[in-house]
Amino acid sequence: MSTTLVERIWARDATVWTGQDEGNWLGWLDQPWRMREDLDLVLQLADSVVDRIDAVVLLGMGGSSLAPEVIKRTFRQETFHVLDTTHPQAIRDLERRLDVSRTLFISASKSGSTLETRSHTDYFWERTGGNGDLFIAITDPGSELEQLARQREFAGIFPGEPTIGGRYSALSAFGMVPAALMGLDVDALLLRAIEMAEACQFTEGNPGLELGLSLGENWQAGRDKVCIAPNTGGFGLWAEQLIAESTGKQGKGLIPAPEEPPDGPDRQAQEVRLTGEYELGQEFFRWEFATAVAGSILGINPFDQPDVQSAKDKTRELLASGQDPNVEPEGSIEELFAAAEPGDYVAILGFVNPTPEAEGKLAELAAQARQETGCVVTHGFGPRYLHSTGQLHKGGPPTGLFLQVVDDTGDELAIPGQPFGFGKLIRAQAAGDFASLQERGRRVARIQLEEV
Repeated sequence: MSTTLVERIWARDATVWTGQDEGNWLGWLDQPWRMREDLDLVLQLADSVVDRIDAVVLLGMGGSSLAPEVIKRTFRQETFHVLDTTHPQAIRDLERRLDVSRTLFISASKSGSTLETRSHTDYFWERTGGNGDLFIAITDPGSELEQLARQREFAGIFPGEPTIGGRYSALSAFGMVPAALMGLDVDALLLRAIEMAEACQFTEGNPGLELGLSLGENWQAGRDKVCIAPNTGGFGLWAEQLIAESTGKQGKGLIPAPEEPPDGPDRQAQEVRLTGEYELGQEFFRWEFATAVAGSILGINPFDQPDVQSAKDKTRELLASGQDPNVEPEGSIEELFAAAEPGDYVAILGFVNPTPEAEGKLAELAAQARQETGCVVTHGFGPRYLHSTGQLHKGGPPTGLFLQVVDDTGDELAIPGQPFGFGKLIRAQAAGDFASLQERGRRVARIQLEEV
C-alpha cells in the first residue's frame, strides 16, 4: 500500500483522497525548491529595512500567523511580534511597546480579505500617518490586499502560491519572509526542508509516510487524540492547526492535543524531532506530508475547510445588525464537565486578552477539566483558533465539550472605516462561534474570566 501511496501523492493523484480537487492543492510538495529560487528578493527586502526598523509586527491569522509564531519562539526573537487577536487591550499593549515610526508591519492574508488582518492593517496605517514604507504585504496574486498594497505603495508585495492552502504555507512566503526579517539563515531552513522532501519520496525509511501511517492507523484503532510532545518553540501550535483543519470534517478527525499526557486508550503519542533550531524546516514538511497521508486513511479531503465559514458568517450578521453581541454567561462548568463521557475531549476557548495571567487562568481551567472529566484537554485563544481548530470543533466528531471564556474588553478601540470597533468585533466573534457550535448540537458553556 505505502509504495503506491507515496508515488500517487507525488503524482498529484486526487484519488488518494476523495478524487475531487485535491490535485490542485499540492503546491506545498515542491514549495521548498520554489521558495529557494525566489529568495534573493526576500533577502533584498530584509537588507533594505535593517537600518530603519527596530521591530516587526506580523498582522495575520491562522495559516498566516502560526508558522511565524513558532519560528519566532524557536529562534527566541524578541523584536518580532505576531498580532493575531482582535482584543482591544492586546492591541493597545502591543502599540505601547513600539515606536511605530520604526516598525515594519507585515499584512499577511492568502485571501486578502481576512477581516482581522484588514482591521489591524487599517488601524496601524492610520497610526503611521499612512507611511507605505512601513508596510509589506504577503497575499495571493490578484487579491484585495494586493490591490490595497499597490494603492498605498507598500514597500514590498510578496505573492503567495495559489496551489497551497494557508495551513500548508509555512515554507512559502508566509513563513519565510518573516524568517528573513528575523535575520535567520532562510536558505538553511529551506535546505533542511528539501532534505526532508526528498526523503518523503522514498518507499522505505520515509519519515513523513511513517508519521502519517502512525497518525492514521492509530485513528483507525480508536486513538484519535494526538498528544504532541512538548518542545520549547511551541511547535504544537502550528501542528494543531495543520491536523485539526485538515482532518476534522465529515464527523471524523484527529484531535491534536499538544503537551497532553499520552496515556489512555483514546490517545497516541507523537514526537517533534528538533535536534537543532534549523531542523524546523524539516519538521514543517514532515508533518505536512504526514497529514496528507493520514487524510487518505481517514478518507477525507485534507485541503478544504467546509465548516470554517459558519462562525465568520454569524460574526458578520451580528456586526451588520448593529446590536451589541450577547456574551453573557451561559450554562456552567459543573454541568458541562459532568456531561463528559470516555473518548470525549474538552476545548477551552479564551476570547480574552492573551496575557501571561490569562494563559495561567486557562491552564487552571484545563487542569480542573482534566481532573473532573479524565478527558484530553486543549485550550486556545480566540479569534486565533477560529482559523485553526475551529474546523474540527464544528466538522469533526461530536465528542467535544466546549467552554468559552470571555472577559471585559474595556474601552472601545475604533477600526478606521468601520462602524464597529475591536471590542465589538471580538465579542461578535465569540457570540458567532458559540451560536455556530450550538447550531451543530455541540455541548457548550460560557463563563467570564473574572469568575476563574
